[in-house]
Amino acid sequence: MSAKEQQKRTDFERIFHPQRLAIVGVSTDGGARGFGIGMLVGLQAMKFEGEIFPVNPKGGNYAGLNFYKKIEDIPGQIDFAIIAVAAKDVPQALEACRKKGAAGAEILSAGFSELGTEEGKLLENKIREVAAKGIRVVGPNCFGIYCPRSGLTLLPGPDLSRQSGPVAFLSQSGGMAIDLAHKGKWMGLNFSKVISFGNGADLREVDLLNYLADDAETGIVGMYMEGIKDGDAFFQAIKKTTEKKPVVVCKGGLSAAGQRMVVSHTASMGGSRLIWQSVLRQVNAIQVQDLEELAEACLAFCFLPQKVFQRLSIVGGGGALGVTACDAAENFGMEVPPLAKNIRESVENLLPKPGSSGTNPIDVANPFVEPKILKEVLRTAAADEQIDLQIIVSLLYHYKTMARMLGKPIAQVAPYRELAELLGGVAKDSGKPIVVVLANSKRGVDDLDIVEMLALARREFLERGLPVFDDLHEAIRAINHVNTYYEKRQKNER
Repeated sequence: MSAKEQQKRTDFERIFHPQRLAIVGVSTDGGARGFGIGMLVGLQAMKFEGEIFPVNPKGGNYAGLNFYKKIEDIPGQIDFAIIAVAAKDVPQALEACRKKGAAGAEILSAGFSELGTEEGKLLENKIREVAAKGIRVVGPNCFGIYCPRSGLTLLPGPDLSRQSGPVAFLSQSGGMAIDLAHKGKWMGLNFSKVISFGNGADLREVDLLNYLADDAETGIVGMYMEGIKDGDAFFQAIKKTTEKKPVVVCKGGLSAAGQRMVVSHTASMGGSRLIWQSVLRQVNAIQVQDLEELAEACLAFCFLPQKVFQRLSIVGGGGALGVTACDAAENFGMEVPPLAKNIRESVENLLPKPGSSGTNPIDVANPFVEPKILKEVLRTAAADEQIDLQIIVSLLYHYKTMARMLGKPIAQVAPYRELAELLGGVAKDSGKPIVVVLANSKRGVDDLDIVEMLALARREFLERGLPVFDDLHEAIRAINHVNTYYEKRQKNER
């Protein structure tokens, strides 16, 4: 690594893990509604581990911290700055942060090129001029950086997880960034870094991809893109990254109406649908249609081994589920093969009669089959050499009927803890992953207890290394994304 490249990485480390952080534009006049005070509240709630230096020209204090009237009044150097002042004051504030030794700054303020005005474009050019002197800039018009290990948080993000993990997310949209960060908390996604870069006056997708490609904390990269500035550089950066780790891309602005919105949202050019599909396919990036699919793909990449899963066994209740499962698997290039005769017979001997079937998909017929029987069913099916991965569709929501009869809450009646523990053991002993689908057809206000129980169940399965999806089709689609990436990567490495 050259001295210049080493300096870049050092700057990024100071940006993501700052020891001394300035917040420029903190005001308590409007309660906690302002961006600056919102970030201060969020950082304190996240127990940010470094020093915080709030700046307000009027002075003041909040939660034991005195406000500095000028950036220049902060003692010593700073590593990073959060800037939340009026757009016209941003270039001057950024220059002051640069002179204070900051490696970088995130600019939350809007009012730049996204407005489409000459004044906005001029202000953004001034930001670039300051950045060129030696400070990296995230934004403007962004929600900033979330780094669980250091305690940096997005706007507004006082209740995000401090648990670090392998997923990084780059987003031109602040809303998408905070939405995925919140989703991750309950879905089982833990993040290394989430970066909302907005207009991208300085740091953009290319710089950040090149950094994340070599980031030891990051194993999967998700992206929400509206447009790019340099197509060739982007192609090289994403290709470099996918050679080392999966990249999942949600591209906004592919429709005519979407392209119009992109220009006013982040001042980007959207690009052709066919061109994007072609480019992403060439570099082995996974393209998804929305944030939900992106989160599900990242979940599968996090929990499943790095290989291709061609043949599935599926355990659930109902003949129609089996039919649709076979259709979905085939649509995504996978198989649900009949189990070997001796294994099928062993499975059928375990199941309640009548109505059940040991033919793959395995129809257990009854939603109240005991966890220990389901354990044996999956353990037996896993012994079939042709099976690569198992999916169980659990109908725990049916336990509300039993809970009503017993006069107890469903969370006390549904055996999700036992089931999670037993299935976690099967996956570990067999070496074949188990994917859990927690289906729920009852989501009205009268069934909020079911929603709560399933949230508790999800946590139990995740803690045992079993990824959880809400829908069978979504689970199979996510597995297909894993297959698509590793199949092509294996071919490229031969």
